Amino acid sequence: MIVCSQCGAVIAVGQTNCPRCHPHPWAKRFGKASPLAVLLWKFKTFLLLALTKGKLLLLGLTKFSTIASMLVSFGVYWARWGWEFAAGFVLSIYVHEMGHVAALKRFGIAATAPMFIPGFGALIWQKEAAKSVEQGAIVGLAGPLWGMGAALVSLAAYGITHLPVWGAIARTGAWMNLFNLTPIFFLDGSHAFRALARRDRLIIAVIALGLWGITHVGMLLLVAGVALFRCFGKDMPERGISAILIQFLGLLGVLGFVASLPV
Repeated sequence: MIVCSQCGAVIAVGQTNCPRCHPHPWAKRFGKASPLAVLLWKFKTFLLLALTKGKLLLLGLTKFSTIASMLVSFGVYWARWGWEFAAGFVLSIYVHEMGHVAALKRFGIAATAPMFIPGFGALIWQKEAAKSVEQGAIVGLAGPLWGMGAALVSLAAYGITHLPVWGAIARTGAWMNLFNLTPIFFLDGSHAFRALARRDRLIIAVIALGLWGITHVGMLLLVAGVALFRCFGKDMPERGISAILIQFLGLLGVLGFVASLPV
């Protein structure tokens, strides 16, 4: 038996070097990759979730009405701003709408496939009402939440490539989702406001006004004004749902930040 004088490891017959002190070059390469392997293992649940959502995104493209209306919108935006921006913007809208679809499927609520309307965006018709105010609020905010994800991905692409089109897609997507948070008529913010009490609505109005003062994004001023107006409505519960309030404020902060970036 031969023992290494440095580390005490056993050297097998036929070996000239200690495998611990002088590892094979391939072992060094795999050793450097081990932290990445550990990271992937720890986040395996996240990766599986991402794959699941990817399947859901592709599911929406199986509907002829969705694809046809997407192509029409793409053509309209292409003629005005070029094909690169048109493709990114249409996909951002699609991701927003599929956020609603994911929430609706979660609660077992039947709805139509996304339908694009050039110059307006897209919409989904629910075939049945939500079973509670909280469900309606979650479905309403799911669109801006997914849309925020699309804006952040576009912003990351801009940071990597420095291509102005990615920055334009990120800012426009953030602006669009902020508009949808305006608590009026059939917009997403209005569905969320049905789960918020007077105090919650006032908090949103004040925070949106403060964010407008910091970012100078005009859409935040619109959200603040309409939110303040909704404080005097009669369609509010005595106690609001804190999770909806926190999510609403988080969306305002992140989307306002992205919309204000000079990209």
